[in-house]
Formats: sequence, C-alpha cells, structure tokens
Amino acid sequence: MRRGKGVIGIALLVSAVLAGTSACGGKSSGSDTAADGAKGGASASASARPSPTHPTGPPMLLDSIAPLDKATVGVAMPISVVFTNPVAASAHKNIEKHLKVSASVPTNGAWHWMGDKRVDWRPENYWKTGTKVRLDADLKYVSNGSGRYGTHPYTHSFTIGDDVRADASVTGHTMKVTRNGAAVRTLSINAGSAEYPTWNGTMAVIDKQEKVHMTSCSVGISCNKGDANYYDLTLPWDIHLTQSGTYVHFSTGDTNPGSGSALGSHGCVHLSLSDAKWFYGQVKQGDPITVTGSPRAKASADNGYASFNLSWSQWLAGSANGAQTTAGL
Repeated sequence: MRRGKGVIGIALLVSAVLAGTSACGGKSSGSDTAADGAKGGASASASARPSPTHPTGPPMLLDSIAPLDKATVGVAMPISVVFTNPVAASAHKNIEKHLKVSASVPTNGAWHWMGDKRVDWRPENYWKTGTKVRLDADLKYVSNGSGRYGTHPYTHSFTIGDDVRADASVTGHTMKVTRNGAAVRTLSINAGSAEYPTWNGTMAVIDKQEKVHMTSCSVGISCNKGDANYYDLTLPWDIHLTQSGTYVHFSTGDTNPGSGSALGSHGCVHLSLSDAKWFYGQVKQGDPITVTGSPRAKASADNGYASFNLSWSQWLAGSANGAQTTAGL
C-alpha cells in the first residue's frame, strides 16, 4: 500500500520561520557587518554618524529546516532548508555562503538546489556515527533575489546516531538490517508488483508513524471501490520513505510476505506484523533504506531524502559554491 504525496515537513514542519521570534531555539545574536559597526562605538563622533541602512522589503520566509534542532538522525540524513517563496538563481551563491555547516568530525559536503524553494546539504559519503553537526543560517538581510530579505539568523544542532541500514532485495524477498556494520537480522519482504514497482535506490527515512491511513485514490491508483486495486486502510508500523507515498509497513492484504507468498504491493515494502513492529523500533529519521532488483528507476533526490541516489558529481552540479569541508565544532 502507499499513502498519497504529502508535504515533507509532516514531522519536520515549522522548524524555522524567518518572521517574528525564533521558533527553534535558534540564536538571535547574529547580524550583518553594518549592524555590528553601528553598535561598536560609544563615542560622540560615532553616535553622530548616520544610522546604517538595511534593505527593506517583505521577509524571506522558511517553511522548514530539517532535521529538527537537538535531533538524533541517521547517517544518510541531509540538511534540508525549504523556503516559502522562490529563490532566484542569482541569489543561490550568496545564500549558500550564509548557510554555514560545522561538524565535530571534518566532513566534505555541498549544498544542492532542488528547484527554486529547497536547498539540501549532504556529505560526500555517509556521516560518521557520533558526529555533532550545527547549521548556522545567518540569513538576516540576505536577499532571495526577488525583493525579499531574511530577518533573523537561526541555528540547528543535531547528532548522527547509530549507523542503521536496511538493504531490501526485491527479487530475493529479503531485507537485511545492520547496525554499525554488524548484521542484526534478515527479514522476509514483498515489494511492488510488476504493475506498481517499488522505487530502486537509497531513501533515507523521512519519519515514522505507528498508524497511517492509506488510500489508493490519494496516489492515483484507483478511486473506484469496485476496482481490484482499490484500498482504503489504516495500517500499523509505518516507515516513510518517499513523498510519493512509499512506506515499509505491515499490510493486512499480505500478512506473510516472502518468496513463498510472492504477492506484490502497490509500491511499498511489506513486512509481517511482528517484523514490522520490530523494524519500527530499530530505525530513525535519516537511516538509509536501499532497494535493489526492482524494474523501476531510482527515486529522485527530492522525493523525500533520496540525495544519495545522485552521484557526487551530479550533486555538485546543483551547487553554486561546490564542495567544502565543514567548519570545526
């Protein structure tokens, strides 16, 4: 089963909004050079100077910054900044310069623009477990190239947790789970059918929910109750992989998945009820789930957090400033 396309910020929404007070415990001490200069002098001559001018215009708003401040995430988690209004290509370079990534372990990475409202930062390779990461989004007075300007700086700090990975073989009907390089368990699965194949490639977990209402109509499969592919179900232990509606979960229509049953899903990865509950307890946002053996292409990088479906050269092609090593933390 699959759920319909939703906003990526279901569990991440309103991480930061560049209007009013900081919503994320971010620092509000940042300012531009002109503002610092105006505050620096206490002499009569300094106070007699005209006040610095700042750009005026409507605020440049952020829908979200992911991951959330203080979160612990998986090794494939990107930093994702989503703007409310389009950002002009001419502003990409300057905005990237004001999105500073620091880490306790030096990490090579880069920003990549996903259209005109979203920019993600990912490391060249997976993060190392235990790395502390901080994003300083010093966007105060920074232009989006279309007449809008940031009004506040924000800071998000997060930690890279255990290296939990799952590798699902569509043809083998198995999913192997590892933690910090050690095999933990191999689960029996069924993936998508020939008509509705599962996305190939690596998809970092977006979020997870104990129950999700899934309908065939919401993903454009069928809105006709008499159709063989129609479904309207609330199913448990759901690991969200793509915005287009891919989950790892238990399905009441496929209670004993594996090579023996060989039932196909509508694109999701099915587990037995006990395995689905166990797997739910193992994974977190940002853990990479890799699917192989499906006839479908890899999920696009912006279909959730599938940034590692792009090669490093492809990723750099979407960056205005190229690769950089994180600042120290």
